[in-house]
Amino acid sequence: MPGEQLQLNGERKNAMELIDVLKKIELPNGETMTYRERVGDGQLVLLIHGNMTSSKHWDLLIESLDEQFHIIALDLRGFGGSSYNQRITHIRDFAEDVKLFVNALDLTNFALVGWSTGGMVCMQYCALYPEDCNKLVLLASGSTRGYPFYGMTADGQIDFTNRYTTLAEIEQDSYKTQAMQSLYDTKNREGLRAVWNALIYTQHQPSKERYEAYIDDMLTQRNLADVYYSLNMFNIGNIDNAVSKGTGEINRITQPVLIIYGDKDYVVVEQMTNEIIEDFGDKAKVVKIENCGHSPLVDNLCQLTNEIELFLLKGER
Repeated sequence: MPGEQLQLNGERKNAMELIDVLKKIELPNGETMTYRERVGDGQLVLLIHGNMTSSKHWDLLIESLDEQFHIIALDLRGFGGSSYNQRITHIRDFAEDVKLFVNALDLTNFALVGWSTGGMVCMQYCALYPEDCNKLVLLASGSTRGYPFYGMTADGQIDFTNRYTTLAEIEQDSYKTQAMQSLYDTKNREGLRAVWNALIYTQHQPSKERYEAYIDDMLTQRNLADVYYSLNMFNIGNIDNAVSKGTGEINRITQPVLIIYGDKDYVVVEQMTNEIIEDFGDKAKVVKIENCGHSPLVDNLCQLTNEIELFLLKGER
């Protein structure tokens, strides 16, 4: 009936407006964590964002997922509205924050969905606390063996023989760290847009209104060099990389795993995705989205939503 449809549309609009409301909770470690919540009667899903983003960047997926899902998208330490009182030194620090957040809200039996850096946080969390999470979705995730940070040659080319090993090296890197930090410090919106258009929104771009909101969100980050360092040193696999021995923690991840990646991702390159696929082996279902870059939320929201819902609702692997 028309009246019923109007009521449903009104309820959905109200629900979407609530997504933009940042809730806040104090953690026992002295940090404050902010988050967005869309209440539903079904499966609880925690969304963990990546670098240069926050919970705001999940808006398209939150709007698209079936209304039965209870969704919580949190801001990691140093992103969005969350505090950054203590610097992180490892991806584990983010995972421990998520654990404190989960305990504070008394959350149990939830699915984790991690995008990019968030995928690495989710993998670390599942390895540390396998009893909390029932399913794991890795979306354009960094590798189980880390996200390398290389130096540059004198002529501005990546020097694959010089993988940095210290935070100081990464902080002093002029080509990537200092260049990106300068965009933040000067609030250079067009510079940030150029970076995202070149690396992330290579296939499609969000609407003008959303893009402006996303740039506002990027400018909230206060931990850039620390995140770069933590990504570089991460390795929960069974194979050593150039700077970190494999901890083998991936063997503790026993939940059903869904790996989703785009075939034109210029941020998480094919080698890194292949490392994840190799390390999980037949424990994971793998979905490649065609003509898709590092943001499946923008490039193919429909397929992304369908794959996640199918996995969460039916548990197919």
